[in-house]
Amino acid sequence: MSNFIEYKGKTAFHPGYYLKEIIEESGLTQEDYALRLGTTPKNLSILLRGEQSLSIDIAVKLSRMLGGSIEYWLNLQKAFDEKKGEILSEKELEKEKEIFNYIDYNYFRSNFGFPEFPRLIEEKIKFLREFLNISSLTLLLNRELTVKFRSYADKLSNSNIVNANVMVQIATNEALKKCHTKFNMKSFNKAIDKALALTFEHKDFLNKIQNYFEESGVIVIALPYLKNSGINGAVKKIGSKILLMINDRRGYADTLWFTLFHEIGHVINRDYGISVENETEEDADLFARNKLIPDEKYKSYLEQNKKFTIKSIKEFAASINRDPGIVLGRLLYDKKIPYSEERSFTELRHKYKITNCS
Repeated sequence: MSNFIEYKGKTAFHPGYYLKEIIEESGLTQEDYALRLGTTPKNLSILLRGEQSLSIDIAVKLSRMLGGSIEYWLNLQKAFDEKKGEILSEKELEKEKEIFNYIDYNYFRSNFGFPEFPRLIEEKIKFLREFLNISSLTLLLNRELTVKFRSYADKLSNSNIVNANVMVQIATNEALKKCHTKFNMKSFNKAIDKALALTFEHKDFLNKIQNYFEESGVIVIALPYLKNSGINGAVKKIGSKILLMINDRRGYADTLWFTLFHEIGHVINRDYGISVENETEEDADLFARNKLIPDEKYKSYLEQNKKFTIKSIKEFAASINRDPGIVLGRLLYDKKIPYSEERSFTELRHKYKITNCS
């Protein structure tokens, strides 16, 4: 390490820089100077190279030896630390600008009331950093910043990692404001059954689910999808509580409810992590499929219907007390209805749009 730092016209001088000049002008060797100062040659050498801070002990000895004040030497260290801090902050800001390029700032303007700041990237970064409650946007590249990615982590781009971490960080911060109930599995299973009765509700069902789940220590946070995050949802343990985050990436009834119950499956299995787009997680997928559409009843429905109509889907959905869009989504996924015919069933598909953190 050098005893001075230069960056973009700024220079920070360590006290060792000045002391080295004094020793050279004295005509003494470093060893002799160290003995007169009352320290070891090794300690003095480290100080001169700027590899350690000037201690109060050495400041006292320099004051007594050279006749200056203790404060003078300590102020040299303070000035160096402050200038070094400025330089490191500027270097970090340059790295943050690279990370910021991955993030859609308009998402925060639309959903969280961020100011516009035209062409003021540094102000946008400051606002975003404080909103996410992190010391640097560069932390968003950490694959385990909030919670692990369950799979496909090696295939994720930097943009995916950054934006996925942003979403989970927002959800985590929101969850910290809510619910002080300790997670209880028995209570959670009861809440799941209550949630299943809400698939026909298209307005207030999320609020009701949040209330049901919070009573069991599970905090459901629903967010607008942040582009390039490539995630469906996440489950994270926060103390004695559990965060369950979902988004409206596709927003149709079948995908939203499947995502919700997929993440519920992870809660049941105590499998904390981020669910990545297009990944297959058999246990959570199976849990979601069977909870939303009981397997035996679904098989019976398939056996009795060779051609699927709007009427038959509605009748089957009513028999299991589910929104028809959930049944349609399952038939499309299982290729019982070709995706090329999806438009013929548009009336069965309700689309949700989350406009703010719920």
